[in-house]
Amino acid sequence: MGVTGDICAKITELEHEQIDVLEQIADHLQPVADVAHADLTIYCQASDKNFLVVVAQAKPYTIHAANERMWLGQTVAAVEEPLVLKTLQKGDNIMGVREMDVGTEPLEQETFPVMDRRGQVIAAVSMERNRIQYRQDRSEVLSETVKRFIHTLTHEKIYREISFLPITARDGIVIVDERGVIIFANAVASSIYKLLGVGRLLGHKVTDRHVNDRFVVKAFGKKEYLEQEFVYGDYILFKRAIPLLSYGRPERIILIVSDVTEVRKKEKELLIKQAVIQEIHHRVKNNLQTIASLLRLQARRSGSPLVKDALNESINRILSTAVVHEFLSQQDSESINIREVTKNILDLVIQNMLEPGFNIQTVLNGKDVILPSERAVSVALIINELVSNSVEHGFKGRQEGSITVDILEREQDYYIEVRDDGVGLPADFQLGATRSLGLQIVQKLVQDDLGGDFTMTSNFGTVAAISMPKAQKGGA
Repeated sequence: MGVTGDICAKITELEHEQIDVLEQIADHLQPVADVAHADLTIYCQASDKNFLVVVAQAKPYTIHAANERMWLGQTVAAVEEPLVLKTLQKGDNIMGVREMDVGTEPLEQETFPVMDRRGQVIAAVSMERNRIQYRQDRSEVLSETVKRFIHTLTHEKIYREISFLPITARDGIVIVDERGVIIFANAVASSIYKLLGVGRLLGHKVTDRHVNDRFVVKAFGKKEYLEQEFVYGDYILFKRAIPLLSYGRPERIILIVSDVTEVRKKEKELLIKQAVIQEIHHRVKNNLQTIASLLRLQARRSGSPLVKDALNESINRILSTAVVHEFLSQQDSESINIREVTKNILDLVIQNMLEPGFNIQTVLNGKDVILPSERAVSVALIINELVSNSVEHGFKGRQEGSITVDILEREQDYYIEVRDDGVGLPADFQLGATRSLGLQIVQKLVQDDLGGDFTMTSNFGTVAAISMPKAQKGGA
């Protein structure tokens, strides 16, 4: 049950089925207000008959709201809303004026009943517009359209599962009657159709040669909500058709027309830029792999074990960076799933560094963690160095072991732990005094690039732990 249902259940004596009707209307009240160019408020009689309660409210996005006050859930004395009270009591449509604060323009107010499926009055809709807007619009057309929209929401099932896209001040609104005649078109709609070479809309049929809108004809035939994009020369229009039904027969069509030409151009430009960026990442990855291949060739030709080890370490660092660029070349965003990168790095290090006959088991724990590409490159290098350090130094004198990587997202930071079940750290080990280039790289990346903390301890092996804040200093 939604907000409207909760209010009705607590403050009114309405039955469950009647509350369902009001919830259905409340869920779609916003587009009704947008089409009406009016503030809409739904009132019900409270359990105490001397009071009314506001169970739903919507203010239009298409114009400036006539009344800024929000009443949802509030009770008001029935005598303060005489038009609403009369509509609730007699089921009449009533025109009148709402007096506002001293010095402000009164609002044109119209009230009409909401009936349940048995024809019993269960609520009243108050439609309020400022007088200038009232004079500019064909108000009688909009008022009747609102009533038919409410009737459709109450008695027809076609909109039960539909969420309407917002209607804004930039959208054209056209209302077509059952004969196919255009009986309302706002200024935006007229401007959009003028771009297509269509002159006056009002009074013409949608099948007239100069209008020729087959989309509306299709909506009359389908008797359901439709939306479709159309290309007219240099212009792209997005159209939405909202049929208003009575006993399953379409009485009116509300046509919403949006000029999305510039939006689609921008989207196309972004797609092109994204494709270029992906191609750049692809080429960077290829170049890094080429460099790694050259270093691997040099390592094979070298007769010095020290040179070979140094070159192999460099190869792993380069390939770890290439892994990130490979991910970026295959997706649309500039963010990386660190868990997937870590899995690839584990496979990479094991493949390149294990001596023949050595058996090692790797375990990766944790859920997906998404980081921007800049941070992802640093994390990839860090994980590579720590896993490589375990493989190279953690299992001396042994032929098997295990390496576990935990990736955790905590409330304020990310936590990454790389641990092995090897021989552990030397008794005199001090992280700040280490001469290991790999560990120096890790310290530099954690502190300078990630703004985090790095520790190494012995606990049935070696445990390397990194924590880094979710938000970088001075950035996202």
